Amino acid sequence: MASHKSAEKRARQTERRTAVNIARRSRMRGSIKKVEEAIKAGDKTAAGAALRAAQPEIQRSAIKHIVTKNAAARRVSRLAARIKAMA
Repeated sequence: MASHKSAEKRARQTERRTAVNIARRSRMRGSIKKVEEAIKAGDKTAAGAALRAAQPEIQRSAIKHIVTKNAAARRVSRLAARIKAMA
């Protein structure tokens, strides 16, 4: 456990930041799941709309260091490719 004031403060800050990061990660995963569900249902227009809604969430997660920049780009790219491949 923290034994001096600055360490105690950092522990409090870390606790708050962790809660925010968990919420952001969850929001990103939920938006990705909506795109994947639309792809699985075979609805190309709904999947495209879901991707347009999910892309800012994914990019925001990269900016806030929830995921790396390359991981965010990879996820968007793979989802877009899967939508493009739909008949």
